[in-house]
Amino acid sequence: MKIAASGVNFIDVDLREGRYKAPLPFVAGQEGSGVVTAIGAEVKTVQLGDRVAWSGVLGSYAEYVAAPAEALVPIPPGVSDLDAAASMLQGMTAHYLSHDTFALKPADTALVHAAAGGVGLLLVQMAHNIGARVIGTVSTEEKAKLALAAGADDVILYTQTDFEVETKRLTMSKGVDVVYDGVGAATFEKSMNVLRPRGMLVLYGSSSGSVPPVDPVTLSQKGSIYMARTTLAHFTATREELLARSGTVFGMIAAGKLKVRIGRVYKLEEAPQAHRDLEGRKTTGKLLLVP
Repeated sequence: MKIAASGVNFIDVDLREGRYKAPLPFVAGQEGSGVVTAIGAEVKTVQLGDRVAWSGVLGSYAEYVAAPAEALVPIPPGVSDLDAAASMLQGMTAHYLSHDTFALKPADTALVHAAAGGVGLLLVQMAHNIGARVIGTVSTEEKAKLALAAGADDVILYTQTDFEVETKRLTMSKGVDVVYDGVGAATFEKSMNVLRPRGMLVLYGSSSGSVPPVDPVTLSQKGSIYMARTTLAHFTATREELLARSGTVFGMIAAGKLKVRIGRVYKLEEAPQAHRDLEGRKTTGKLLLVP
């Protein structure tokens, strides 16, 4: 494929630093959009000239990438190349978190960490559209405004207020039904403390570092709570599920029910700066590289 745009994600940082392993040497990047420029003789699912998007294809920080046909999904006419690249990994992650791992209902209350981040803004919108109450955590006033505009009911500036104390106040000490946590070490202990009995902590990332080992007895002591550590690959494990999930996300975008915030577009050679900005918590929404 000739790449139109490549997504920048924390997993790229993890691979670069060796927290996740990949055969060396490798080209970074796992997500993007583009146009099919060549196909193998046995390929039947895509044709030359098709606009496609993908996630989980290592080597996407490039001008061209070779990908297995089964990893490619069609981009519908109502979705731009940039929005497609920006919503594959993070959009499908937000979808499985809110619709599968802990399937939200209108009466539920969810705490979303990093609510102005790439996954966070999409997750807040999806939860709001379902009718759940959304409490978001952010680091700045600017990010608070973005989370509120996306549909958060309450926003906590964790740099100014203890999010555990404030979440308990906002829920009248009842706790939340679910915490969606892609931050990891910095939020882990307090995330468990703000759950209602039999609530669920969903860990889907570790941007602040890995969480410590947990004695299962701790889960019972905190109210027989549940804990999940998820990854997108297990929620797009079949071709059918990949097409269904990506198609649903693209459908939301095309219908105007999901707005993708592209925080910044970098030139391909600016990938190191994109990583520095992402690690420095200087970003909102999605970061893209464009050849």
